[in-house]
Amino acid sequence: MRVARASHFVSWDGGCLFLTRGGGLAPVHAHYAIQIAFCAEPGIRFRAGDHEPWTSYDGVVIASRQPHTMDATASPLNAVLFVEPETREGRVLSERFGQTGIAPVPEGVLTGLRARLFAAWQEEGSATSVISAAQAIVRELTGGMESLVVSDERILRATAYIRSHLDAPLTLEEVAEVACLSPSRFRHLFVEQTGMALRPYILWRRFLHVWELLAEGASVSAAAHAAGFADAAHLSRTSRRAFGFPPSAMPMGPPLPPERDEGQPLRSRGQPFHSRVEKPAPVT
Repeated sequence: MRVARASHFVSWDGGCLFLTRGGGLAPVHAHYAIQIAFCAEPGIRFRAGDHEPWTSYDGVVIASRQPHTMDATASPLNAVLFVEPETREGRVLSERFGQTGIAPVPEGVLTGLRARLFAAWQEEGSATSVISAAQAIVRELTGGMESLVVSDERILRATAYIRSHLDAPLTLEEVAEVACLSPSRFRHLFVEQTGMALRPYILWRRFLHVWELLAEGASVSAAAHAAGFADAAHLSRTSRRAFGFPPSAMPMGPPLPPERDEGQPLRSRGQPFHSRVEKPAPVT
């Protein structure tokens, strides 16, 4: 399965984003992560099965484990966000959009936000600006929920330890010891600070590390081992369950820099941004 011709990837705790030039046609699949998808122009198409009619959307929210197929061939620029279902944002998205499986983004929600995201990618070209624009979309869809910011020094030590030991097995007892807490107290505080339980957090961080390594030019096999998967086959199976496609299906562009180099001209990192200028939605 080939998802797209080229892609950039950015991530944050509990979420990630793939931005592609040249959309593809994905066969029927389902994944654990909640998906938010749209193109630079309205018209991305989805259906729940091969024998069902296509429906065109401005944007969609795909519930966890909902079978679907996607046609993003009509637009040169496409965005797919994944949100971990066990985060606070994921739970709210499930409550607001999960009942229908494939839910349209409410009319007007993407006005302005879509253009902001693609401009952040094509014009500003920095990971910071792209992540900010992506999180604004999630925040709008969740009714204004801000992402949690870890502030407890004990949990900060634990998350730093996790990220530096993704290539090894990690247990609750081991990570709790780093935080100088009992396992039961650590479990409670970790959820309170991150919005996620430890096990899904570790798996999510493993996936994000894989995509980061692939963007840096690592092979799928090397990325799998560095992120704590048994081998490339194990990574591919787990990736299909979580995202609906194996890492090999998504050719990765180089990592976006954290901030744009002010000395570098705008639009020099890729194709020009050719989305229409969206008018503000009428106030009702």
